[in-house]
Amino acid sequence: MNNSMNKENSNIIIDCQNLSQYFDDGTSRVDIFQNVNLQVKTGERLAIVGASGSGKSTLLYMMGGLDKIKSGKLLVNGCDVSQLNAKKLGILRNKTLGFVYQFHHLLQEFTALENVAMPLLIRGDSSAQAKEKASHLLEQVGLSHRLKHKPGELSGGERQRAAIARALVTNPKCLLADEPTGNLDNTTAKQVYELLIKLNEEMNISLVLVTHDEKLASRMDNVLMLSDGNLSHITM
Repeated sequence: MNNSMNKENSNIIIDCQNLSQYFDDGTSRVDIFQNVNLQVKTGERLAIVGASGSGKSTLLYMMGGLDKIKSGKLLVNGCDVSQLNAKKLGILRNKTLGFVYQFHHLLQEFTALENVAMPLLIRGDSSAQAKEKASHLLEQVGLSHRLKHKPGELSGGERQRAAIARALVTNPKCLLADEPTGNLDNTTAKQVYELLIKLNEEMNISLVLVTHDEKLASRMDNVLMLSDGNLSHITM
């Protein structure tokens, strides 16, 4: 029985237990969401949808340990993030999670290869190892011919693909994506979300994304709607 439970728990990458978020200026409190319970399992594809301002991105950042938890508990790969100092939390994120944002956040002064290698260099990998792994990931996302190009020399879709490669270079167990196609034209957006699904299937990486794109959301295993502070399953 215990072995079965341990196996089930090891399959859960992110475990949100009664998470709540609110803003309080000392005179009034505004609740963003209340008592959210959510588990992300290995290889799962999950979309979070909802109106602008509903708190979707805030929830995603909390799931990634980027926003402070006001109430509830967050376990990432079995670790209670509230028990970790900033350094240990940074290490956990580096090993377990990858992040993709609507705007790529690539460093303009560095090449695509250098940008993708950066998370490995930060954690102490050698330059040769980091660049070899970065080159392999850029090849996987179709950018082997753009290794030495800086972000200003790349198209919007190419910059986003480079950002996806950067998110994956540490072999994370889960990719958290905030409107990853929201800043792209329809054709490029389709290419990017096909890439995300391909990588999810080939690498067995969990995928959690916030999106307004109904086509992309419909490709996920589960779709959750955040509305009026509550999270519920919906059918696309």
